Formats: sequence, structure tokens, C-alpha cells
Amino acid sequence: MPRKRATTEADAPRRFVAVAEIARSHGIQGEVRLKVYHEGSELLGHRPTLKLRLPDGVERAADITSIRSANKAVLARLAGVTDRDAADALRGAILLVPRDEFPPLDEGEFYACDIEGARAELGSGEVVGRVLALASYPTCEVLVVERADGTKIEVPLLDDFVASVEADAGVVRLVTIDGLT
Repeated sequence: MPRKRATTEADAPRRFVAVAEIARSHGIQGEVRLKVYHEGSELLGHRPTLKLRLPDGVERAADITSIRSANKAVLARLAGVTDRDAADALRGAILLVPRDEFPPLDEGEFYACDIEGARAELGSGEVVGRVLALASYPTCEVLVVERADGTKIEVPLLDDFVASVEADAGVVRLVTIDGLT
């Protein structure tokens, strides 16, 4: 009977993360306007490995051939997209980049995609719920946490509410949820 070999990290499929959406075409030569999920990110400018998730859910490889900023917008050309009709057909498509191609972080920093699904718990160990997302508001960023009963609370990403974020362990330790609804 053949022996199973141990699965290694190299065997694991790459995790792709949504980083932008095609908002609309721009001009007549196939350029697209991107809605980049993290303003100021230069990740796409480094021409990472790219997947395109079309509005019908089909995913395919894609390549950025050029990218530029123009009037607070990010404009890109994708290989094989040479006219306005082809660009219009991509409206709503999502650009995905492998997580392992993201730039390294400084101590204490984390990417939102690394804490989605993390267990949110109080210092006592009581589980509050699971982190669904990180939302940005003009005054602060919040962790959207889904409780066991399906209700959601928004926990400000401030020292008064969040003690620590341990992305590698998949745990966010909260100081309190008192006063949050």
C-alpha cells in the first residue's frame, strides 16, 4: 500500500486576496478605472501575479501591462484588453493577488485579510464572535464582529477596545465590548 507523503506549505494552494474592482472603462483603447480597496496601496504597481474574477464568478489569470494614477483614480491596462467594448465587459470584475506577494509588514501591523475569520475574545477568554471584516470610517477603523446569534457589532480599532491582534494565531483580544451595539 503506498504511503501518503506529508503535505507541505509548498503544496498548499496560494491564497488570493481581492485588492481592487474594475469600476468602468476609461477611453477607447481598453484602459480600465480601478476601485482599489486600500487607497494608497502600491501593490498593483509592482505588477504582481494576478487573477481576475469575472462578474459571473469565473476566474482567470490576468496581467497588468500598465498602471497609472490620474485625477485621484487608478487606471490600468490588462493584457488582451484592447478596446472599450472589452474593457466594458470587465466592469465589476475583481482583481486578486496572492497573499504571499504582499509587502512585508512592520512589527504590530497586519493586513485586514489576515484577521478575517479570527476569533474575537475578551481577556477572560470568553469568545465574543468572529471577525468578518475591517471597516473604515472617517473617524476610525472598526472590526466587524459576528456574534454566535448572528448579530454584528462594530469594535473600534482603538486601545480602549482592542488589546491585541494576533493575526498568525487568528485571535483578536478585546478589552471590552461594553457600550457597543
